[in-house]
Amino acid sequence: MSETTLPPQHQDHQPGNEHEMRPRPEFHPRHPGSGRLKDRIAVITGGDSGIGRATAVLFAREGAKVAFLYKEEREDALETERLVQEEGADVWSMAGDIGEPEVAERFIAGVVERWSRIDVLVNNAGEQHYQETLTDITDEQLERTYRTNVFGTFYVTRAALPHMSKGSSIICTTSVTAYKGQEVLMDYATTKGAILAFVRALSGNLASRGIRVNGVAPGPIWTPLIPASFPAEHVASFGADVPLGRPGQPNEVAPAMLFLACEDSSYMTGQVLHPNGGTLLGG
Repeated sequence: MSETTLPPQHQDHQPGNEHEMRPRPEFHPRHPGSGRLKDRIAVITGGDSGIGRATAVLFAREGAKVAFLYKEEREDALETERLVQEEGADVWSMAGDIGEPEVAERFIAGVVERWSRIDVLVNNAGEQHYQETLTDITDEQLERTYRTNVFGTFYVTRAALPHMSKGSSIICTTSVTAYKGQEVLMDYATTKGAILAFVRALSGNLASRGIRVNGVAPGPIWTPLIPASFPAEHVASFGADVPLGRPGQPNEVAPAMLFLACEDSSYMTGQVLHPNGGTLLGG
């Protein structure tokens, strides 16, 4: 029997609500800010909860103005806005389905209307669905997962690029599943493989413009997607199978986002960081 790491729980709605989770994910930055994103304009998809929330709050602490897109989780979004404002930062958010191109365009237009440019883009929004066999994955689920994870990343990046310039940074959230697979998240794993390929392809395409493109590949992180995706008994042992023996927290991933967003990583593009609890990966 797997070691228990969390209370059993399940949510019936994707991408899940952070305020319903037990225990709540840890999103507060662990260190004082040092101005590494001072006066930068940061855009985050899926910014209302989980890794997106932790990233928004950390970026705010480092001096950025923050805009984030979320699907419909208004209570979580309002809390993230409050947390960003408590860091002394300007914030704007918008609700909408990232899988629709007009939503991505309207979101980016709203950012540009307020702040005229985009310096950092974090493609973080995602969804996943537990299925034990490939034949259980319907056409509707397959398209839905690709629309959110792959199409949404493409749509937002395409809309943002005309407003980015030399020194800007694009960061995409891929996953450990892109490297090792996940037998009950087959469509999700393939979308994360597509995002990994997107990072590598786009980084070469934009290098001459001085725009860096990198990725972060989290392992088992305690976010609303977990109780919204897995049966309660699976949640109870979530993260027990990695070398560190526990799930990670969103504020253990956000510093990787910060490193790739700021000038500390100025000589990195086309690369991926791996906050995954110790899982060793090749490639």
